[in-house]
Amino acid sequence: MYGIDPSFWLKLLLILAVFFVLMAGFNAIVRRWLGVEKPKAFSHNPVNEKHEKIDWSIRIFFIGAMVLGYFINVTRPPQESYLLLNPLFLLFVLGYVTEIVRAAMESRYAKNPNAYIYTISQLIFTTAFLILLFITDFFNLF
Repeated sequence: MYGIDPSFWLKLLLILAVFFVLMAGFNAIVRRWLGVEKPKAFSHNPVNEKHEKIDWSIRIFFIGAMVLGYFINVTRPPQESYLLLNPLFLLFVLGYVTEIVRAAMESRYAKNPNAYIYTISQLIFTTAFLILLFITDFFNLF
């Protein structure tokens, strides 16, 4: 009745494994099709100095928004907290905003003219997968 289902972690691991396998396959196909270099794993490579400054400005803004949102939501009853100030929600928005800025900078300054298409396709694929998860109620696993 309370707590989490004993098989919760197994189901979560299954969904994450499926996502990472699909994402790796999708990225490999799109990279090969567009002729884009494979980025290093877990690295952040800004296109140029301007992109690095903009990216850090966005990160600092969102860190401030997360801290402020946390303090505002803590003072409110749990049922009346603001979703737009929830740190987890802001973290997702941060991810999308930084990827959109990356695509814009790649379209203007990248050596490979297809790099921004690769970034946008990754963003669309991730969004489609998340929407599919929520529409299907996580494929009725939870």
